[in-house]
Amino acid sequence: MLHLLGVNLPDQKVVSVALTYFYGIGPLTARKICSRLSFHKECKLSELTEGQLNQLSGVLSEMTIENDLKRQVAANVQHLRQIGTYIGKRHAMGLPVHGQRTRGNSVTAKKLNGKMLRKYSTVADTAFSRQALGIFQSPLSKHQ
Repeated sequence: MLHLLGVNLPDQKVVSVALTYFYGIGPLTARKICSRLSFHKECKLSELTEGQLNQLSGVLSEMTIENDLKRQVAANVQHLRQIGTYIGKRHAMGLPVHGQRTRGNSVTAKKLNGKMLRKYSTVADTAFSRQALGIFQSPLSKHQ
């Protein structure tokens, strides 16, 4: 296993496939990096020399990947929520943001967009939302 910029990469993988282990690098970007550094298509990580690994590390350090990219995406979503855009409101409610139907197939969006809801929720928010939804009943309503 090769440890490069905080990510473990398997030695026996093709370089373009191994680069996709980084958050923020897909297959197309990985192929572009390989062609920029003139690695052949079937080159494996174990076949790279120390100089080539240093070049690869230099190219990757110039890019916004991994935790920096995750922070940037979270900051963008938080900005959209703060300025009150439609997309920001959909993120805040945990609903799909790209115009998808919500009648029967918004389960994935509720999982992904709901992460931020669980991350920033407090006990007061939860009690308020239960009361707003009518789940929580006050003691006075039982006697009526």
